[in-house]
Amino acid sequence: MNATDSLHGLAPADPRRVGQRWVAAASLAVALLAVGCSSGSPRVKPADLPPPASLIGTRLAWTAQVGASSATLAPVAMGGRVFAAGTSGTVVALDAATGRDVWRLTLNAPIAAGVGSDGQRAAVVTLNNDLVTMADGRELWRVRLPARSFTAPLVAGDRVFVLTADRTVRAFDGQTGARLWTQSRPAEPLVLSQSGALLAVGNMLVAGLSGRLAGLDPNSGAVRWEAPVATSRGTNEIERLVDVVGPVSRVGDSVCVRAYSAAVGCVDAARGTVVWTRPAQGVAGVHGDDRLVFSTESDGRVLAWQRPSGERAWEADRLKHRGLSAPLAVGRVVVVGDQLGQVHLLSREDGTEMTRLSADGSAISAAPILAGDAVLVQTRNGGLYAWRPQ
Repeated sequence: MNATDSLHGLAPADPRRVGQRWVAAASLAVALLAVGCSSGSPRVKPADLPPPASLIGTRLAWTAQVGASSATLAPVAMGGRVFAAGTSGTVVALDAATGRDVWRLTLNAPIAAGVGSDGQRAAVVTLNNDLVTMADGRELWRVRLPARSFTAPLVAGDRVFVLTADRTVRAFDGQTGARLWTQSRPAEPLVLSQSGALLAVGNMLVAGLSGRLAGLDPNSGAVRWEAPVATSRGTNEIERLVDVVGPVSRVGDSVCVRAYSAAVGCVDAARGTVVWTRPAQGVAGVHGDDRLVFSTESDGRVLAWQRPSGERAWEADRLKHRGLSAPLAVGRVVVVGDQLGQVHLLSREDGTEMTRLSADGSAISAAPILAGDAVLVQTRNGGLYAWRPQ
């Protein structure tokens, strides 16, 4: 298998082909409803919630513990496994169906960013700026980076790619850790301590650099194209921060992203052109399918955008000021977590609540993910919770 094939193979599964059980359950919920009828400011009272709806059935499939977590330590599901990390230095590979340990490794340093994986190797970045790559419960190699990173490494094509906070992309040999190439872009005085965008699209590496998406040659780092999602227009350095933040929504060549507190937009990665951008004030990434892109705004509104045109499809405001995570679109359900430890399943069609789930009471630390046929969240206290539809 060559490098570009591996990069192509790392692309997220087409949303149209995953979560069929969630589609069926949510479809029933929407029918019953029809018959029957990122972060909020801590100084603003979160919206009160009514009793939870019961329009979709779920069951808790499994739980696991990895230790205290943060927003830059999002779990990832690859190759039938879930890879997760805690800030204290624990990295685990779990069976996605049962939650049982495949392996568990404790590093000798706190972890700042991760986890990236191709299903076999896993990679994280420590607070000491070490890029650490592991497999089968043992450390393969570690390399000291010249700058901090808040974005999970991308493991693909027998290589490990890293996006550092100085807006530099670096590539390393997956076997040895040897540096292969470096691509630097103009730096700015301030950076976000938040996950950025780094993903494979076919035979191309796509990275968020300031308010732009850039398509890079994975073999050399050469820039093939740049597409601006947002432009800095503030009167000071803080207001001019428009970095692209993760997670992102990719369907085929369509890559839709959030520019921090500035815009949501979609780019055609095959042509390197902007399809549309719209002003938006959120700070968390986006997710979606071939029809809609979903986002959560800073005040707790959940928005749905038409993927082809960027026109607004709907808006839901019942979760105001609850500090929402980035969303997960699975089947006909949109899943968001909040800072009060609740997980909300909303109708994909209009944002109506389908049901509400609770984990361990601590904040949902990162965007929910799909692990096999289960929706998985990781909490600030380090709990991993996987629910399946009934």
